[in-house]
Amino acid sequence: MDIPAIISNMSLPDKVRLCTGADFWHTRAMPRYGIPSFLMADGPHGLRCQEDASGAAVHDSRPATCFPAAVTAGAAWDTELYAAEGAAIGREAAAAGVSLVLGPGCNIKRGPLCGRNFEYLSEDPFLSGKLAAAFVQGQQGAGVSSCLKHFAANSQEFKRQNGDSRIDQRALREIYLTAFEMAVKAAQPGAVMCAYNKLNGVHCSDSRLLLTSILREEWGFDGMVVTDWGALNDRIEAFRAGCDLNMPGGSRFMERAAVEAVQSGQLEEASVDASVSRILRLALRPAPSGSFDSDAHDQLACLAAERGAVLLKNEGGLLPAPAADMVLIGHMAEHPRYQGTGSSHINPTRLTSLVQALPEAPYLPCCTSSGEASPEELRRAAEGAGRARVAVVVAGLPELYESEGLDREGLALPEGHVRMIETVAAANPNTVVVLLGGGPMELPWASKVKAILYMGLPGQAGGRAAARLLTGLACPCGKLTESWPVTYDQYIARETFGMRDPEYRESIYVGYRYYDKAGVAVRFPFGYGLSYTQFTYSNLQVHSHQVTATITNTGSTAGAEVAQLYIAPPKGGIHRSEKELKGFARVELAPGERKEVSFPLDSRTFAVWADGWRTPGGVYRILVGASSRDIRLEGQLEVPGEAVPAPDWQAGSWYETMAGHPSRAEWELAMGHPVPVIPKPQKGRFTMDNTCAEMMDGSRVMKLQYQVTRLVISRICGTTDLSDPAYRMMLTDAVNCPLRAIVINTGGRVGERLVRCLLKLANSGP
Repeated sequence: MDIPAIISNMSLPDKVRLCTGADFWHTRAMPRYGIPSFLMADGPHGLRCQEDASGAAVHDSRPATCFPAAVTAGAAWDTELYAAEGAAIGREAAAAGVSLVLGPGCNIKRGPLCGRNFEYLSEDPFLSGKLAAAFVQGQQGAGVSSCLKHFAANSQEFKRQNGDSRIDQRALREIYLTAFEMAVKAAQPGAVMCAYNKLNGVHCSDSRLLLTSILREEWGFDGMVVTDWGALNDRIEAFRAGCDLNMPGGSRFMERAAVEAVQSGQLEEASVDASVSRILRLALRPAPSGSFDSDAHDQLACLAAERGAVLLKNEGGLLPAPAADMVLIGHMAEHPRYQGTGSSHINPTRLTSLVQALPEAPYLPCCTSSGEASPEELRRAAEGAGRARVAVVVAGLPELYESEGLDREGLALPEGHVRMIETVAAANPNTVVVLLGGGPMELPWASKVKAILYMGLPGQAGGRAAARLLTGLACPCGKLTESWPVTYDQYIARETFGMRDPEYRESIYVGYRYYDKAGVAVRFPFGYGLSYTQFTYSNLQVHSHQVTATITNTGSTAGAEVAQLYIAPPKGGIHRSEKELKGFARVELAPGERKEVSFPLDSRTFAVWADGWRTPGGVYRILVGASSRDIRLEGQLEVPGEAVPAPDWQAGSWYETMAGHPSRAEWELAMGHPVPVIPKPQKGRFTMDNTCAEMMDGSRVMKLQYQVTRLVISRICGTTDLSDPAYRMMLTDAVNCPLRAIVINTGGRVGERLVRCLLKLANSGP
């Protein structure tokens, strides 16, 4: 159909109305214009397609293959495999009639406490961008559109709906936007989802700089921008910015205001037409359909879990071991933690635990689902461990420890898990720990056990994958995509992470970029991972557009190595990281086999952001190795470029010396301007951007609103128990929801006029 012709026939109110969805998951159909609706569903690691159009029950969705979460899928460093996962989810989406899958997420793991890190790929933008692009290409090749999210700088869950991420332009471009840029340019996703938060004072939904100047004009994106659910701030500003679709639907929030703005000349109708056109490009595509092989997808999920598992320790080659030699200990061996909580929660087509996958191994639960272990259970665990040659303890982070809507409180495991591990290790010197969880953990017991296998959140086939890895039917070859500090105190941004309006004072020094330059001893470095075999590196060849090296399997077991290319800049000039990842290659090798790997170099490999992309000239060290701290080969390359001088303020600053912590004054210099401290919300100055949680201490009406919200959420979840992950997540999200978003998220059942009345009472009443 002719999109311009459709738009020319539409009334202004109908054009504005099309830009808000019909319900929680569908866009609006307008049969009089020949416009059908289309269906969306969550899908970073599986299809979460809800039959209920209200979207109320987070865990009520049709069965789908639960693939490993991004924390595990990313650790495979395997673009082909991740593309295959994207294609499989695409096939399942097509079978369900879903046109747009909301994923992948490629936000940077700024710090280890973000409750949603399990959905993200890496602390490194190059790795995140390459993997996200592959996923999108695979999924869109299956006939459905992908939605890249959450754009941008959505790096924490605390106050995610109205907090202000304040970032200097260099860090924004080099770290937080690069992965999105790579995925957009390489894969052209059908949609991009704008994030909840503000970015340097402007809501992402209102940012023309972000959504038009950068995304469309610089990067060439030609798809639709959809809000995160409830993220729209101002419909008029969003039209100007290039934010097209407001979701969820049904509310008609600010539709009349937008129509009046066009009629009065405050908003150009062309901005509305552009949004309508981009929505129609998706709506007018043929409706997806098809079928899929659930057995094949389960096998793919198992393969992804195997390849994403990271062997963190294997003293004396204890692993692999025969199943008959093992005893399994820990509640998670029978009831695995295999996915995260929140909008990515999948109802799996099947689920295999380690106990089911190793029926010949005795099993002792020892601890509860929340991680508690009684003295009697610990005694039984010690006795059971003492009777086996190898004791396999399954431990990690219970569901309540990490979730969408909530950040982690620390890196420690439950006390009961720590006591369980230490008790078993004291009873059996051959203790193996299988770790489950969505990110780094503090491991004070690491020296007391022989082996540690990190499975992350491995999806529905995680138990089978772990069994194959433990017994040697598969070889662990994954590598960490984020640094693991010894303790949280080593995290450089700990003072500013979790602020209502986080200050990204560390600038470009995220993850290994900080730890390596500052010389901080971490538990496990970025890119780290062991194997049941060994690899040597040789024959480094450095050319202007390519680096090659030869990898040889010198062990007796077939396996895969992930070779990593880093560049180290010349000394002097603008401050830079000690090294930056600029290439990787996963290579499968039989015993004694060798293969050449290659890493392409391009114009961005050596560039920095300094009022535009600029390449500092000079001699760069070319580093190839097995992790950021295990460099095996080194060469040099003279790179033509320009002088990019250090700013006047750089000399002696934290950004140059890495001494202590970056001060607020130094950060303001990096920002290029003073940054005001945003005052706490105050009665009399509350706005539609404030939340019930922010206002209730000073407003009786908001205290009442909190009680009503709690009652509604408890009825949806069937509980008031804060230890229930779904209830806690939904309640926390609801009371931290800005007033404007209440109108949107309730589909208009709580009207805009009522909410503005509540705001007036909150500002003036008792």
